[in-house]
Amino acid sequence: MKHIAVIGAGVTGVTTAYALARRGFSVTIVERHRYPAMETSYANGGQLSASHAEVWNHPSTLRKGLKWMTQPDAPLLLHPAPTWHKVSWLARFVAAIPRYRDNTVALARMAVAAREHLFAWAEEEGIDFDLRREGILHLYRDKAGFEHARQVSRLLAEAGLVRRHVTPAEMRAIEPALGGDYYGGCYTDTDSSGDIHRFTAGLASACVRRGVQLLCERDVLALTQEGLGGDGGVSLTLRHGGETDVQRFDAVVICAGTASRALGRMAGDRIDVYPVKGYSITVHLGDAASRAAAPTVSLVDDAPKLVASRFGADRFRVAGTAEFSGFDRDIRHDRIRPLVDWVHREFPGVHTADVKPWAGLRPMMPDLLPKVGRGKAPRVFYNTGHGHLGWTLAAATAEQVATAIGQSAGGPAKHVLDPEAKSWGQTRRV
Repeated sequence: MKHIAVIGAGVTGVTTAYALARRGFSVTIVERHRYPAMETSYANGGQLSASHAEVWNHPSTLRKGLKWMTQPDAPLLLHPAPTWHKVSWLARFVAAIPRYRDNTVALARMAVAAREHLFAWAEEEGIDFDLRREGILHLYRDKAGFEHARQVSRLLAEAGLVRRHVTPAEMRAIEPALGGDYYGGCYTDTDSSGDIHRFTAGLASACVRRGVQLLCERDVLALTQEGLGGDGGVSLTLRHGGETDVQRFDAVVICAGTASRALGRMAGDRIDVYPVKGYSITVHLGDAASRAAAPTVSLVDDAPKLVASRFGADRFRVAGTAEFSGFDRDIRHDRIRPLVDWVHREFPGVHTADVKPWAGLRPMMPDLLPKVGRGKAPRVFYNTGHGHLGWTLAAATAEQVATAIGQSAGGPAKHVLDPEAKSWGQTRRV
């Protein structure tokens, strides 16, 4: 296999294309938007957060979700209107609760493995993305939340991640802008933050410099597997403007976020990605007082489930919430308001007259483990379904799928993530 198509130019697609190009493959990226990184990779919380790798499949999530259903400003909002996809996805989510421990450790291992690749690529290609390697501080306001965090920290330690528990006084020493009432916190000095859009756009430009062809404003109308069992390659029917054409590739990697489910059906695979909506605000710090009052260390506030990151001198982003409402991309005022209120409450010296709201759809699998590796057909691969950790995991899963493609001549085994592996990157043959 020499010529590989990557569908999707978000962070997972661009990192996949880059990892393939470094291995000498001829790569074409197919993207439906005019530019890379215009959907979920546009304005997320900005965290590269191995410390946030706990999966959501925990009984407490179900209890909170049911309680919050009647609160329009709740951190997790499950719209009661049933669809078959939502109901079946939630059933699989519940079924994954017994694997909470193993899947949390697996995600943390992926996140730790991703760091070295992402930082090395950014340095090699000269990508400026407002990187801050000042760690991430988790905030807890009561004993119950802090004790649960202790349990999570023990799981993260199994994955090789050190997350230090800190007192309120230590928290303020780490981030002097903090002014709230806290029971305690957790600090991970190896975590970092930055602007995902700037990183992805910069890496896309690096891909083009390495010979990758970037085809934007292309809709994939059909994915056809050629030869017996799809072993002859893959044809993509693409629409650009009012015209369609068919292009043939030796293999295809589907990195299309929430669109991966529909594309997977074309390839005969069930990719159970659900679009979990999240919101963010970017606060422009236009005056010296706001710049002084805004934090510089990236934060996770456990109670409202919000994250915050500082980009350069004059931008501050707050993101969070999870909304199960299908493919609704509307930016709702009642969901944005809690983010602005959080800034007013926690950092009252920050002026919020210039705030840019955003909403995006996280591609989330029921067990929160991304789908990485080969599908049923030998020439169709996936790197999708990263949920709330897309940027954190992308460099590792890109390396994983690029390695699988490079080794694919060795046999028809499917490469899957193995939560029992002692170090991430190991696979099992099924």
